[in-house]
Amino acid sequence: MTWSIVARDAATGAYGVAVSTCAFAVGSRVPYGCGRVGAIATQAFVNPLYGVDGLRLLQEGRSAVEIIASLTAADEGRAHRQIHLIDRNGKTASYTGNACIEWCGAVDGPQVSVAGNMLAGPEVVQETLKAYVQNSGLDFDERLLVALEAGEKAGGDKRGRQSCAIRIWADDPVPSFDIRVDDHADPLAELRRIWRVAHQRYVPFQKASPSRTRPAGVTDRAELDRLCSEYAAAWNERHPE
Repeated sequence: MTWSIVARDAATGAYGVAVSTCAFAVGSRVPYGCGRVGAIATQAFVNPLYGVDGLRLLQEGRSAVEIIASLTAADEGRAHRQIHLIDRNGKTASYTGNACIEWCGAVDGPQVSVAGNMLAGPEVVQETLKAYVQNSGLDFDERLLVALEAGEKAGGDKRGRQSCAIRIWADDPVPSFDIRVDDHADPLAELRRIWRVAHQRYVPFQKASPSRTRPAGVTDRAELDRLCSEYAAAWNERHPE
C-alpha cells in the first residue's frame, strides 16, 4: 500500500527514507535509520519490528542481505511484508512477500533502492529511481522529494494518496531532517510546501543542536538567530520559488 526510496547520499554519507501512501501517517511506521549505520523501510502489512531489530543488526555490522534473511525467517507473516534497506557500506537488499498485492516489487541502483506494493504499475518505482539518479546535483532532501514526485506522476499508489514523509540521518541516531504529511488530499504538494518552510529555521536549528561531534550544540540565542537567518537567506537564494 506504499512506495518508498531508501538511499545513502554519496556526497555527505547521510542516509534517508522517503515514502508515500494512501494511508494515514506513513511517516510514523515505515522509515527507520541511524547515522553512519543505514536506513530501512518496512511496508505492506508493516512489521515495525523489522525497523527496530533491523537497526540493531545494522549497528552490529550485518549486511543488508543478511538482515533481510534474518528478519523474514523469524516472521510467520513474511508473505505479507515488504522491506528494503541500505547498510553501512551502501549495499541494498529487498524482500517482497508473495502475498503482497500487485503491482509490487523493487528496483535498485548504486546506494539506492526503491520498493512498493499495491501500485499503479512497475513504472512507479522505475520513475522514482530514474528521477533520483538523474538529479544527483540536488541537495539530498530535495533529491528524495523529486524522486517521490516522479513516482506520483507515474501513478503512485493505485488506491489514491493520503500521507508521505522524508527522514534523513546525518551522523547521529536521531534524524537530522524529519518532515511529514499525515493526512492531506494532495500530500506531496503539501510536503513540498513544508520542505520549503523547514529550511527557513528548522534545518539550521537542527544543525545547531547537540550532536556526537558537538555535544553542547549552540546555546547562545543571538548566535542561533544569526546562524538561522544567514542559512535561510543563502538557501532561499539557491531555491527561488
